[in-house]
Amino acid sequence: MKVYGGIEAGGTKFNCVIGASPQDILAEERFPTTKPVETLSRVVSFFKKHLGGGEQKLVAIGVACFGPVDLNPTSPKFGFITSTPKPGWADCDIAGYIQRALAVPLAFETDVNGAAIGEMTWGAAQGLSEFVYFTIGTGVGGGAIVAGKPLRGLVHPEMGHMRLPHDWEEDPFAGSCPYHGDCFEGLASGPALNQRWGQAPETLPGDHTAWALEAKYIALAIQNTICMLSPQRVLLGGGVMAQPQLFPLIRTLTLNYLNGYVQSPSILEGIDAYIVPPGLGNRAGVLGALAMAMATDR
Repeated sequence: MKVYGGIEAGGTKFNCVIGASPQDILAEERFPTTKPVETLSRVVSFFKKHLGGGEQKLVAIGVACFGPVDLNPTSPKFGFITSTPKPGWADCDIAGYIQRALAVPLAFETDVNGAAIGEMTWGAAQGLSEFVYFTIGTGVGGGAIVAGKPLRGLVHPEMGHMRLPHDWEEDPFAGSCPYHGDCFEGLASGPALNQRWGQAPETLPGDHTAWALEAKYIALAIQNTICMLSPQRVLLGGGVMAQPQLFPLIRTLTLNYLNGYVQSPSILEGIDAYIVPPGLGNRAGVLGALAMAMATDR
């Protein structure tokens, strides 16, 4: 029996699966992201434990990884995490470590691109060829699918580091990004919320003023993205988006910021179906990694 591996390599936790579809998962395990060798050893042990001596044949593995990462297959550092601020993980050969240990083909993408691929395959972006997936959690990242494939360039898009209008009287917080201060990630990520308000986002009441400000920054980023990429849909995932009151606020503000300039019925009349949560929930990343692995066998 052919099976495939999926690895969502996050800055906070790793999620590994073995299976052939979302309905056919043979094994799944989550564990914290610690030091590189310790964490990657647990990844390898997971696959060897569940496949050793069994009838299943592991055909390929997909890795959806936090970054920045090197996605250029001709680069000597393809599959490396590059300039991440996460201690110990900069210049880590994550793809090479896993591939050498398990000796199967490996597909490698950013974590947000992986989630976007999962949503395109089995989730809220099925049937679409152009859309954007944002994850808003420990960091902020964006994956763009264009003509059915992840958008690439010199490296890969870093939508979480776009600059947004910042009203310093309304929000005197300087931002949490170590590179840019008050970029999108620096203003709207989970750590930014924690630093600004002095408590974890999940402990803030639903009617706290934090959420109106958060919705504003997310809507500004979506307005920029609509004008730049004209996606058919925008998906918003990540831990911060677990607050149900955010979606109505974001939709209303996005319409306000566009101010009627983009004349599309999908936006003007169907905003509730245009800005949506991921259909796969918090499994979008790992299932996207599984879909990436399956694509190597076609």
